[in-house]
Amino acid sequence: MMKSTSESMIPPIGMGTFRLKGDDAYQAVSTALELGYRHIDTAQIYGNEQDVGRAIADSGVPRSDLFVTTKIWTDNFTQDKLIPSLRESLDKLQLDQVDLTLIHWPSPGGKVPMQEYLGELMKAREQGLTRLTGVSNFTIDLLNEAFELVGPDNIATNQVEIHPFLQNRKLVEFAREEDLHLTAYMPLAVGKVMQDETLDRIAEEHGATPPQVVMAWLMRQGIAVIPSSTKRLHLESNLEANRVQLTADDLNFIHQLDRGERIANPDFAPEWD
Repeated sequence: MMKSTSESMIPPIGMGTFRLKGDDAYQAVSTALELGYRHIDTAQIYGNEQDVGRAIADSGVPRSDLFVTTKIWTDNFTQDKLIPSLRESLDKLQLDQVDLTLIHWPSPGGKVPMQEYLGELMKAREQGLTRLTGVSNFTIDLLNEAFELVGPDNIATNQVEIHPFLQNRKLVEFAREEDLHLTAYMPLAVGKVMQDETLDRIAEEHGATPPQVVMAWLMRQGIAVIPSSTKRLHLESNLEANRVQLTADDLNFIHQLDRGERIANPDFAPEWD
């Protein structure tokens, strides 16, 4: 299992808001909160922090029950921009503090030194703007560098793409060895898990859905999941994923689905493991 401290702080299942804008984002987050989600994930670049904030404010859910994550975009990494950009995010979210702030991607081409942006992130936490700090899309080399700079205890999670078709095994193994918590984005491979015969069969055997099977597989490894959906039925169904008890055979079949199929791979991405 992975980092027990972060694992206990970061709820195992959350609502992702990537690609959700305006009223879609507001309605999806409102529905998720109504259904019982308490972990909401957004980012500066999603352009929906305001809608997410409105949904949170209108939900009536006590702030102390919520776990809210945002991510600092690469344009805001410099010393003069990182903290002001996080303050702006907090204004949009109508919050005094987020629970977790992540560096969204390593600085493209290493333009801003890691020491600078991680240093600013630590200052943001000292100023009470965020409770926890972490990273996203970091490779093993970048994680080692981050550990050297700020210590592993200051990296609450590494949020990366993991799903049955991209199992990211080297990184997962490294995280296990280093006691580092992972969060999986795009855990359902933007819907592709619904079109897979193996996952279909496993789901049928358990009276479950393929997304539930995939999320159960990830959470069993101690990896948090933040699937995104606008449909009430899917949001409701995803919350039931932890009821699925996978067998050793199921795990073996899922293991065989890995084909290194990466979906999020912009031209500024790091050299992947």
